[in-house]
Amino acid sequence: MLGFIRFFVIWVSENLSIPFWTVGHIHLSIKDYHITEALLASLALHLIVGIGFFMSYKDYLADQKNEKKN
Repeated sequence: MLGFIRFFVIWVSENLSIPFWTVGHIHLSIKDYHITEALLASLALHLIVGIGFFMSYKDYLADQKNEKKN
């Protein structure tokens, strides 16, 4: 199950980062939310994408290291 969660976070960060940042922020700025809800939603989206990119980068470095060994 942990492997699936890891895959899901990486997939979301790689495939949905631009919609999160563009459409999400436009929606948050147009919709009449309380400021705390907007900030928490924005923070959550940024954290998901940032963590996914970091995990993907670590995988990339490990792949590069394995290629140099072979």
